[in-house]
Amino acid sequence: MQRIQRTRTLTLKSSLLFRPKSQGPYDPPFSPIPKPPKNPNPKKTPAPSKSKPPLIKSDLPFDFRYSYSESDPNAEAIGFREPPRFSPFGPGRLDRKWDGVKASCDEEIEKDRVLREREERLGEPLTETEGAELVERYRNSDCSRQINLGKGGVTHNLLDDIHNHWRRAEAVRIKCLGVPTLDMDNICFHLEDKTGGKIIYQKINIILLYRGRNYDPKQRPVIPLMLWKPLAPIYPRLVKNVADGLTFEETKELRNRGLNSPALMKLTRNGVYVNVVQRVREAFESAEVVRLDCSHVETSDCKKIGVKLRVRILCTYDNFSGYSFRC
Repeated sequence: MQRIQRTRTLTLKSSLLFRPKSQGPYDPPFSPIPKPPKNPNPKKTPAPSKSKPPLIKSDLPFDFRYSYSESDPNAEAIGFREPPRFSPFGPGRLDRKWDGVKASCDEEIEKDRVLREREERLGEPLTETEGAELVERYRNSDCSRQINLGKGGVTHNLLDDIHNHWRRAEAVRIKCLGVPTLDMDNICFHLEDKTGGKIIYQKINIILLYRGRNYDPKQRPVIPLMLWKPLAPIYPRLVKNVADGLTFEETKELRNRGLNSPALMKLTRNGVYVNVVQRVREAFESAEVVRLDCSHVETSDCKKIGVKLRVRILCTYDNFSGYSFRC
């Protein structure tokens, strides 16, 4: 075997040594591609025009806000967390001016014309058979035409989602969760007022919103979208060290009584709070201080719950050391 290997190496070396040299010119395996000649007078491409796109104009007869159901138009902000000149609709996209809270509608609102257009869009009211058929089709949890309404309530971009569903369906199912469920009447009012539809079914936190007989998707209103969520303005402090009409000692005593009393109910994060107002009202008939366990709820949601209960029950909200309500 060693002899065979030696003979193979010798033959290979000999073949390499005695290979005849090529007498012709150098022929590389790849020839270089000649470069195209440069044009001495190139044509200059026209620069793109820097003209601004046209402003989006909407005929909706109300001021644009981030949330319609969770904001109070009468509350005045004392400061802003971001400069008001930064509009959430984007720079130079909307014909309305953003003041940090809303984009006001400068045109005069003709309420008679708005009501007349809404009645024309709704058409004749549904019969009992038609209403029952729509409810049976869209009220179940496996409905594909569903929108989830969270702690933001009836937001501006939610209106566009509703009209997108109305392109292919007569009604849309809206499932409400979180703080807005404390006042379902407020949600129903803003849904009908801002979309022009009609609520045909409402049970606990489920709403069916009907578009109307004469609704035309091609003539839907122009709804400019918000590109980001604007930061909430700064409002006056909700919880005071001393409650109105009481001294410091009386306020401190009520706080201690509320913290040491058993919790009326335990609130969960993004839960359904439909029966909270009724239970607090019933508890105030026999007690002066009521405590709600909000340990699993975010701090911002606790403040919103306190505001809604203060408005609906005419009570005082206090979270100095915990979460309690005083009549």
